Amino acid sequence: MSIKKYFGIGFSVFSLLTISACSDSDNDDVMKDVVVTQSYELTVSNLTNNQPFSPLAVSIHGANYTAWSIGTESSLGLEMLAEGGATAGFFSEATAAGAYVTVSGDAPIFSGESGTLEIESILNDEMELTIATMLINTNDAFTGFHGFDLTSLEIGDEVTVLLPVYDAGTEANNELVGTIPGPADNGEGFNVARDDVDVVARHSGVVTNADGYAESVLDSSHSFDAPVAKLVLKRTE
Repeated sequence: MSIKKYFGIGFSVFSLLTISACSDSDNDDVMKDVVVTQSYELTVSNLTNNQPFSPLAVSIHGANYTAWSIGTESSLGLEMLAEGGATAGFFSEATAAGAYVTVSGDAPIFSGESGTLEIESILNDEMELTIATMLINTNDAFTGFHGFDLTSLEIGDEVTVLLPVYDAGTEANNELVGTIPGPADNGEGFNVARDDVDVVARHSGVVTNADGYAESVLDSSHSFDAPVAKLVLKRTE
């Protein structure tokens, strides 16, 4: 009788331990399956007089990726964006460097207008934002912001950043007929040949036919001063 009682209690305890162990394991599996994300809303306003922006290129990534740097050679992806507004190569480079997510705008942003994107990323210890867009009535001018640290933003936080304008340095700023992809010319976009200084710099602006440069297809409406855009970034979740 005592033996049966002993084994009965032992079995019950063993069963409880087994159930408890399974429960802990199941909980661990559930926790592993939970993906924590953060969401952001980005609004870019075009502050220029007559420089439409190409569709936005946005990525969230770690600190090991830098899309461009003053005084260094443009990557092929940046060249393609700055000369023709294309985002595919730019995104491929970001993804190869471990970007968590990339998102493209679906339309140009014309002067005086704004474009808004929502982007969601898995939570990481390092989360940086990069955004870029071409001024399409130029040879290879672009604007944007890279390496913005997102980790300090709480839900509801909002920041405003005024964006400068850069020269990719991959195509001469000759403004000739056939070299401007925007509506000022409807000319060529990306060209694999590089005929400029081949390093990124702040853009000094365009020299139009109104400035005495008769061969330019640009007029005074295409001139610009920095900043050329305003970015409003808000963490929504």
